Amino acid sequence: MPQISVERSPYLDDVDWEEFALALHPVVVETAAARLEACKTRVTRTEDEVVGAELERHAIVNVSIALLAGRDDATKTRLTEAVVELLREHVPPRDGLRLHLSAEVRDLDPSYRKYESQ
Repeated sequence: MPQISVERSPYLDDVDWEEFALALHPVVVETAAARLEACKTRVTRTEDEVVGAELERHAIVNVSIALLAGRDDATKTRLTEAVVELLREHVPPRDGLRLHLSAEVRDLDPSYRKYESQ
């Protein structure tokens, strides 16, 4: 915990996603009282994207953060807003391309378990 997933458009191959993750982790720690060493981010490059009736000229990024239960809605909202602002810093506007940047914070299901080897 936290489990962080970033789904991103192939139009954004030039973004340094590892740098984004390294910038994101301290934001999660400060906002949601997580431990830095517990933050895990996976970035997935999507292949097929459609926005409305268009197949081109749109780039989508969605960040999903799953936390152990216990944070109130105000904390989740602050974290979501901070993530979108961080995305805006790391994914600059591009000519001819409309950016769709989004984030969500949710609770992990109570069934969540993990194993970590030494």
